Amino acid sequence: MIGKIAGRLEYRSNDHVLIDVRGVGYVIYVSDRVMAGLPGNGEALALYTDLLVREDNLQLFGFTTLVEKEWHRLLMSVQGIGAKASMAILGTLGADGVSRAIALGDAPAVARAKGVGPKTAQRVIIELKDKAPGVMAMGAGPAVDEVIETEASEPVRRVATPRSNPAQAEALSALGNLGYAPGDAAGAVAEAAGTDPDADTPALIRAALKLLAPKG
Repeated sequence: MIGKIAGRLEYRSNDHVLIDVRGVGYVIYVSDRVMAGLPGNGEALALYTDLLVREDNLQLFGFTTLVEKEWHRLLMSVQGIGAKASMAILGTLGADGVSRAIALGDAPAVARAKGVGPKTAQRVIIELKDKAPGVMAMGAGPAVDEVIETEASEPVRRVATPRSNPAQAEALSALGNLGYAPGDAAGAVAEAAGTDPDADTPALIRAALKLLAPKG
């Protein structure tokens, strides 16, 4: 299994890029959102990857965070969701958006992705809702630095791979420590983050606690 590739971005097409790793070129398919955030051709790039094995073809799919890669893996486990549909969902919503939509049971948000109908979107929500807290908690992991030597005569370059929003993961962990059920905590954190995407951990915790407070 090829889990990560780091090298030099050679070129980009509509749905894939070519990364040169010391003379070996890897074709990696990426979502529209990932494509929009890539550096220029010739610059260093690191992507987490997932390898899809078929009888007549091998395809690599690339992601900027482990959270995004994990959602791709889980989305692919849902009947009716193939690699193309998974990348469309991630390209439309992003990793945090997928976490929020699934935690809140927001099937219409998932259905906004090209090629994903309402019934399939609802199936995604039903089958993955219990997985949302665990994936959201992955956002607290450290950023990844990769040292790449692009050419023998050139200096070593350092590439930082971005991570998902750690504030959501930290708030989720704090609510879990307070005794809230993972599903309830994930939904509250997702709703709070949707209201204020730039909120830090304390602000998310306060907002989520208000949402979890008994009504009436």
